[in-house]
Amino acid sequence: MTPSRPYLIRALYDWIIDNDLTPYLLVDATREGLRAPMEFADKGRLVLNISERAVRALELGNEQIAFSGRFGGTPLDVEVPVRAVMAIYARENGQGMLFNDTDDDPPPSGDGDGEQSTDNQAQTSRRPNLRVVK
Repeated sequence: MTPSRPYLIRALYDWIIDNDLTPYLLVDATREGLRAPMEFADKGRLVLNISERAVRALELGNEQIAFSGRFGGTPLDVEVPVRAVMAIYARENGQGMLFNDTDDDPPPSGDGDGEQSTDNQAQTSRRPNLRVVK
C-alpha cells in the first residue's frame, strides 16, 4: 500500500483550516532533500507555519510539500520531503498528529521468507460461508 502520511497531513491540514486555526509543521531538519531556511532550525527541528496567510502556492503532495514563503523578509521556495514531517498541529491548541519513522513502513511478513503459510493462504482464499437462520 502507499504511505498514509501524506493523506493524513492533507486531512489534518483541512481540519485545522476548517476550524479557523493555524496549521504548523514540525520538520526533521536533518533529512535529505529538505530545502528550507536552516537558520531557523533548533536542535535539528524546524517549525513551519503553512497557513493560507503565511504561504503561497502550497502543494501537499505524496512525496513532498512545497510552498513559497517569506523568512525574515526574504522570499524563499521551500521543499519538505513528506518523510521529514514529524507532526502537523494547530498553533492555538496543539491539536494534531505526531508521526514516527515507522508509520509508513510495510508490515512485517509472517516468517520472514516472503511467502504466506498454507494456513494463512487457506484462510485468505476462503469465501465467507453465510446461511439463513430461522
